[in-house]
Amino acid sequence: MTVLDFASFAPKEELAVDTHHFRDSMRHLAGAVSVITVGRGDDRTGFTATSVSSLSVEPPSVVVNLNRSSSSWPVLQRYGSFAVNVLADDQQHIADRFAGRGGIKGVHRYDGADWSELVTGTPSLSGALTVLDCELDEAIERHSHSILIGRVRAITVRGEAQPLLYWHGAYRHISAPLGG
Repeated sequence: MTVLDFASFAPKEELAVDTHHFRDSMRHLAGAVSVITVGRGDDRTGFTATSVSSLSVEPPSVVVNLNRSSSSWPVLQRYGSFAVNVLADDQQHIADRFAGRGGIKGVHRYDGADWSELVTGTPSLSGALTVLDCELDEAIERHSHSILIGRVRAITVRGEAQPLLYWHGAYRHISAPLGG
């Protein structure tokens, strides 16, 4: 077995990268828009994310990044579960609510949409393209964020609508039909 010494991969000197330039660079990554829901009852909140990806099939797990200054962080720590709700292209208003547009916070982000509970009890969005109900397996704290590893406990797939995408600072839609 090979053991890597990760210290040898560390930068020899701290390089100054302009944060605005970094943000502009990251705007070129297109991503599916998801709403990450956490909590129960009146102690619910969540956030809009494009930083979601699969980690493994065995066991089924995903990775989500969460800023620890977010109001979702302490709620996630209390309940230890979250749901990834992948949005359809007609659900931009839900993405905006969970992004906090208009000053909407906490449980009020859930107004105006239908929600149910899956295995963990975390709210799942009716009409989402797919919902991954996850138990928090591990939270790795790095810099300002935590890398959340969620073990998938339940999956709901709700149709073949087009996904809502985010690219270059705006919501986008796929213009080509599936298989086209």
